[in-house]
Amino acid sequence: MDYIKTDDGSFTLYDQSFQEHFHSLSGALEEALEKHVNAIGVIDGFRILDFCFGLGYNSIAATVNHNHLEIIGLEKNLEIVKLIRDLEVPTSIKPQFDPFRYIAEKLIITDLNNNTIKLIIGDALQTIDQLSADYFDRVFFDPFSPRKQPEMWSLEIFRKVNDKMKSNGRLSTYSCTKWIRDNMMKAGFTVFDGPAVGRKSPATIGVKTPKT
Repeated sequence: MDYIKTDDGSFTLYDQSFQEHFHSLSGALEEALEKHVNAIGVIDGFRILDFCFGLGYNSIAATVNHNHLEIIGLEKNLEIVKLIRDLEVPTSIKPQFDPFRYIAEKLIITDLNNNTIKLIIGDALQTIDQLSADYFDRVFFDPFSPRKQPEMWSLEIFRKVNDKMKSNGRLSTYSCTKWIRDNMMKAGFTVFDGPAVGRKSPATIGVKTPKT
């Protein structure tokens, strides 16, 4: 699998089986920061679920200028995660990437700022059931597109994700497709437009509606 340089100088991959890039070609790092980390906000000590970890951009970008984060990444394809070891990244994020380059071999790594990333390998549709309810402050929801992986965007999976989040926890995802937003709302999210990065349409932010 070949690395592909995006417009912001960071690299992504093209998946032949899904026939999709892992990130927007406008910038893999830009997407991680603007559609996910900055869009929903990260505070020291947060617990974060990275649903479909991939090359780790979202999780690792979250550690920039933060301490004591607990991040759990769900990922099916360990071979993809292994590619982080040799991934060329912009100098602006290299200090954060380097401590986690061997995450595929160790599965759990803590950096010098006490940010921990733990990987759970397997189908996220099942491995999410291993996680505690009402646990996560933030969720980065980043599967392949609904057209290629519709099962990842079902009402059932959004209900599972919602169950794992704290009240008023926030979820970020790049898709704004109507039926997906409908599923999110049925699952207990209040839905807002996220930033438009690399395309005209906005991303989506979901906030877990407090239970009454």
